Amino acid sequence: MSTHIAAEKGEIARTILLPGDPMRAKFIADNFLEDPVCYNQVRGMYGFTGTYQGREISVQGTGMGMPSISIYVNELIRDFDVKNLIRVGSCGSFSEKVKIRDIILAIGACTNSRNNQLRFNGQDYAPTANFTLLSKAHNIANEKGIEVKVGNVLSSDLFYGDDPDAWQVWSRYGVLAVEMETAELYTLAAKYGVRALSILTVSDSVVTGEATTAEEREKTFTDMIEIALETAE
Repeated sequence: MSTHIAAEKGEIARTILLPGDPMRAKFIADNFLEDPVCYNQVRGMYGFTGTYQGREISVQGTGMGMPSISIYVNELIRDFDVKNLIRVGSCGSFSEKVKIRDIILAIGACTNSRNNQLRFNGQDYAPTANFTLLSKAHNIANEKGIEVKVGNVLSSDLFYGDDPDAWQVWSRYGVLAVEMETAELYTLAAKYGVRALSILTVSDSVVTGEATTAEEREKTFTDMIEIALETAE
């Protein structure tokens, strides 16, 4: 057991999917995994282990934001020897070319968080995805006929910001979307020498104002989940 995860050694697979929403973790376990077993309910943050196409896979909710995902990723790697971490989450589009329900493979993550400046004595660090996982996910999407976007995302500490036009400078520099976790996930994967990838579905558009509902975010982003499960090793 760890501080926030009530599992015993061996109850969590080496490969894990990381949705922010714990109800999405339950949805994945109930609808995609064979014989799922719940190993964690601490703070309502569900974790399950089951099999997919004969391979043992876990899924663990992480909550929202970099401090929350940092807790779970640190404990999963340090205390449970997890080696492959795939975030499956939602994001907001920064581009007219990135539409609602489009899927993004995050090759890297900008951030307005100070976490890495604290780690690196005021200097910047560029967190990136594991290329093997990224390439595999891209190939799987192509085989399924699912179009994906590959590019940079912004991991923000702010969900409700004061400047409604702040996204525009990120968009000008080619950042595809905003979310709240990937920069921390990629940084911790680099620290521990493990592999990480974020696969994101666009839930809303900062550009057009379109948005999906909470129920849609929980239950309809199945293409992203299938790509992640087949990428899992």
